Amino acid sequence: MAPEATVGIRELRQNLSVYLRKVAEGDVFRVTDNGRPVAVLGPLPERMTALDRLVAEGRLIPARRKLRDLSPPLPPASDGPSLSELIEEGREERLNPNT
Repeated sequence: MAPEATVGIRELRQNLSVYLRKVAEGDVFRVTDNGRPVAVLGPLPERMTALDRLVAEGRLIPARRKLRDLSPPLPPASDGPSLSELIEEGREERLNPNT
């Protein structure tokens, strides 16, 4: 893969087919807006995981933090019905709406 080159948005827009052809050949471009980097344009990995494919298709937004960085879960409430009891109650109401 060639070293990363820089291209401005205007240049990219005016010559998109040229840059996409270069990307298909393996080139990578850092896209800038008024000199500020805003994106990287490059080829997709040949072997993509299901998650990588969903991200590339725009159907999934990657997490911003790692799961281990989240706060620990709150302890269960000691009063009131358990989650299992609430689910069972909901099922009974759905199956027997007149009772």
